[in-house]
Amino acid sequence: MGQASALNLPFHLLRSMRPRQWLKNLLLFAGIIFSHNYGHFDLLGRAVAGFSLFCLLSGSVYILNDLQDVEADRLHPVKRKRPIASGAVSPGLARSFAMIGALVALGGGFCLSVAFGVVALLYFLLTLSYSFYFKHVAIVDILLLALGFVLRSVAGVFVIRVPDGPFVPLTPWFIVCVLFLALFIAICKRRSELVNQGEGGGSRTVLADYNAAFLDQIINISAGMAIISYALYLVTVTSVKNDPSGNRGLLMLSSLPFVIFGVFRYLLLVYKRNEGEAPDKIIFKDRALALNVFIWLVIMIFLHKPS
Repeated sequence: MGQASALNLPFHLLRSMRPRQWLKNLLLFAGIIFSHNYGHFDLLGRAVAGFSLFCLLSGSVYILNDLQDVEADRLHPVKRKRPIASGAVSPGLARSFAMIGALVALGGGFCLSVAFGVVALLYFLLTLSYSFYFKHVAIVDILLLALGFVLRSVAGVFVIRVPDGPFVPLTPWFIVCVLFLALFIAICKRRSELVNQGEGGGSRTVLADYNAAFLDQIINISAGMAIISYALYLVTVTSVKNDPSGNRGLLMLSSLPFVIFGVFRYLLLVYKRNEGEAPDKIIFKDRALALNVFIWLVIMIFLHKPS
């Protein structure tokens, strides 16, 4: 390895952890926002620590996944540029770096709380099982992708549950909303991959078990359920018992049109522009979607402000 390559090694190791994908880990902040606790700076610090540990953990899994797929990635027009596939990082170094990162992340997780550590371990085992086997099993692959998002959101609740601290609920509707939205995004991703690579499957072998018509049907189901479950979540958390005047309930329902627009706009980008293969890029590339998400987030932060 030349001197220039050695100097670039930390950058390539970081790139192999796919920092752009860490956007998904922002779900860990949902717990502190929806529980009205983001004004508690000690809990906010724990949420930031949990987010950081999940970035390290998910980055380590991405490295192990790339080691598993290195030969297939070298045949892909884009993935062949990844650090391991391109030879910028040796497999041995990548494997050692990933295992150390995972151990540090899991150890740190259990130090924060046992419950958070257990969820982090479940996430690690689930994503490993996906990377090494289940990503080749149709339907199970998208279910596991969605469950990864659910575990992130659950971890965000557990990390801010502390003895003698404020009550932090974990409602079934919160989990259901995350599940169906994650399913929607995962299925859209598979559809775009199928269209881009052809129904033969390309470098992702599971695509051979799908076809566009089937994916279109389950996209419609998951999109509808995502909107309905979010609407029912709003109705549940704004019951008459907790909100006798009904004013807060009406304000909460004002966020529903932004969720509907977000889902429909995402569908437009998937079907008209075929951009679903990289969900992490869509929100930055499409100004309308980015603005919509920003407004929704502002509404949620305002309506869940600490009392």
